Parts: sequence; structure tokens; C-alpha cells
Amino acid sequence: MSRYADKKAVVIGGTHGMGLAIAAALLDEGAAVVATGRDETNVDKAGAELGERAVVVRSDVTSMGDIAALGELVAERFGRFHYLFVNVGTAVLEPIVAVTEESYDRQFAVNTKGAFFTVQRLLPLMEDGGAMVFTSSIADEGGQPTMGVYSATKAALFSFAQVLASELLPRRIRVNAVSPGFIDTPSMGVPGLTAEQRTVLQAVGDEMTPMKRHGSAEEVARAALFLAADATFTTGVKLPVDGGLGERLQYPQF
Repeated sequence: MSRYADKKAVVIGGTHGMGLAIAAALLDEGAAVVATGRDETNVDKAGAELGERAVVVRSDVTSMGDIAALGELVAERFGRFHYLFVNVGTAVLEPIVAVTEESYDRQFAVNTKGAFFTVQRLLPLMEDGGAMVFTSSIADEGGQPTMGVYSATKAALFSFAQVLASELLPRRIRVNAVSPGFIDTPSMGVPGLTAEQRTVLQAVGDEMTPMKRHGSAEEVARAALFLAADATFTTGVKLPVDGGLGERLQYPQF
């Protein structure tokens, strides 16, 4: 029997990169999946790739209307579900002096507010004894230049996850996070990069990472599924998936 044959999962941000890898891994092992994404093109591509066993819908976490509609869809399709993966994020790399109100608000709207209210809406539909996994980032601590706002959004997200882990103990719902480093995804976590900028960022990442390579989306997916399905005595923790980079960044050279 497939590992997740009797499981139902919702993957927020599941139409490209790490989220798509999570959705595909769940489907490969027999789970039923609802996956969401904001970009219509990615939604269409993911729908074709994941096939008929997945429900792939456009849903923007910055829209309270979309969040409400997603809750209705999940209730209609699943009734209740077991696993929730919250895999949304956007980044603007800029020094503090260059941050605009627009970029500040956009990053918090997606990475923190959108994640918060999506979880709030879907939580009543989760089965007791289920599991929730957030995608944070190694940038949520360590004070890396040009990542001031992004780092703050992800630090807030993990604080939220820790409080949830405490509040949901009576329901036996475990809440954890994966903390990726440099991962080979279409956007590299920074939307709008040119091909040249992407190449430069890849080279920088490979040089900084102790394992001297990028991780794959599939490696992050395996870690997320471990936390959801196998780490049954673990809650409120953050699992690095970063090739050793996080430990190195704990002691930045000022």
C-alpha cells in the first residue's frame, strides 16, 4: 500500500519549485492533494504535471476573498484533511536604506499575513492528529545584508509556527518548519531575476554553502514530508535543509 493512500493534503504555494515537489511526492505515494498558486501560468502547468488526482487552483494568499474561497473548496472536496504545507514566499534583496513601503508591505503581505490567515481559515478543517509544515528560510536569523525585510517576515512566520505548536497540542496537531538555504527553483526565491542575475546568485550560493552545491526542490520536499508524516514526536522545531550553510551564518563577519 502507498504510504499516504488514506491521507488528504493541502499545499499552499504548490504550483512550482519546492511546493510542487511536495505535491508531487504526496501524489506519488497515494495522497489526495489540493495545491494552490497565484500565477495562472504556473497553475496551468502544475495541473497538467500533477494530473487528475490533484485539485490545482489559483489562490492568492494576499486576498482575504481568495482565502475564504479556498476554505470553501477544501471543505467541499475533502471535508477534513490531514496535512497542511504552507510554502509561500517572496523576497526583494535591498539594503535597509533602499526599502520602500511598497516592497515592505508586499513581503509581509505574502510571507507573514497571507500565511497567517490561510492557516487560520483552514485550521478548523484539519483532522486532530494531523501535521502542519511551514517553509521558513535560513535567512530568518543571522542578520544577512540586503535581507532585512525578508528575514523579518520569515522570523515572524516561525514565531507564529511555534505558538501554533503550543496551542494545537490538545488537538495533537504537530507544527514544524523546514528552513531551506540555496535551493534550485525557478525563481531562486527572488522573483524577477534576469538570467544573468540568476547565474550570479547560483555561483554565490555554491561558494557560500559548505556542501558547495544548491539543494533540490525534491530534497526540501523529503524533509517536509518527514516532518509531516514520520517525525511523530517532534513539534515546534525548524529543520535546516541548507547544506550546512545555516551554521556558518550564525557568526557573520562584521
